[in-house]
Formats: sequence, C-alpha cells, structure tokens
Amino acid sequence: MIKNDHELEIAQERIRQFERQVAQIRKTETNSENYRMSAAGLLAEIDRMNLQIRDYLWSVPTEPTASAA
Repeated sequence: MIKNDHELEIAQERIRQFERQVAQIRKTETNSENYRMSAAGLLAEIDRMNLQIRDYLWSVPTEPTASAA
C-alpha cells in the first residue's frame, strides 16, 4: 500500500523498470511460450502496482497537520 508521494514515485519508477524489462524480453525472446512465461510475472506485478497507485491517487489527501505546516 502506498502511503505518501515518495512511495508513489518509487512505485512509478519500479513500473518503468519492469516495463523496460518486458520490452527487452520482447526484443530478445523468439519463442512465444518462453516470452509469455518470462513476461507474465512482470506484467502481473505491473498490474498490482498500478492498482496500488490508483488507490493512492483516489484517496483524498489529508489536511496538513500543524507540525507539517
């Protein structure tokens, strides 16, 4: 679960890394079954992280506390 903007940025960067990995596998793997097996876990993780990002962005930002102001 993403709790703040810093964690959001980390999740977004991880997604970009996974997408680059899938793109590389797509370029190098010639066997479609091997490609799907290799990409499946990465794509599932991308989906999971995108859901977490959506949940975080959907949540209403909390009001800053007096100590944060």
